[in-house]
Amino acid sequence: MNNSDNKTLEQRFKFPIILISILIPVAVAVLFTVKLKDFGIEVEPLSFLPPIYASINGFTAILLVMGVTAIRKGNQKVHERLMTSAIACSVIFLVMYIAYHMTADSTVYGDIDGNKILDATEKANAGSMRSAYLFILLSHIVLSIAIIPLVLVTYVRALASRFDRHKKIAKITFPLWLYVAVTGVVVYLMISPYYAN
Repeated sequence: MNNSDNKTLEQRFKFPIILISILIPVAVAVLFTVKLKDFGIEVEPLSFLPPIYASINGFTAILLVMGVTAIRKGNQKVHERLMTSAIACSVIFLVMYIAYHMTADSTVYGDIDGNKILDATEKANAGSMRSAYLFILLSHIVLSIAIIPLVLVTYVRALASRFDRHKKIAKITFPLWLYVAVTGVVVYLMISPYYAN
């Protein structure tokens, strides 16, 4: 593949990347509000999923670090496989995340009695940890939206063998994606005590 073919490949993926980068967050936002029970479909909450998709986030973080380590050692094939696996894990996470939220109500941090309302006593008990949780959650959500086009552009540039451009954007994509993967685990660990309520 010559340089003009590589540019063409990158340009060919431009619109699909933009479309996917818009559709995924919109679809997640819409599906997050849709509950199967609203359509008369009675399904037990898939309460086994959060620890699984949190673990997938942790595994994604490990794959990312291994992928960067592999490329630093010059092992391009291993790097490619690890990064492709990290993308696959992110897709699996997304499917599980949506499935869980379509069958279960959202959990409120600090809601000890499980009534989905945070009263003054619960808020006081949660204290500054609630603020920390909300900051981590908000940054996780915002960056998880931002990394969609970054990951896709980074991947397409590698497919197009435009490694100079790939490396440049990967320096931005990697730390953000790693942050999203790690904070996915942190958010789960912080909210999990309130799941049972």
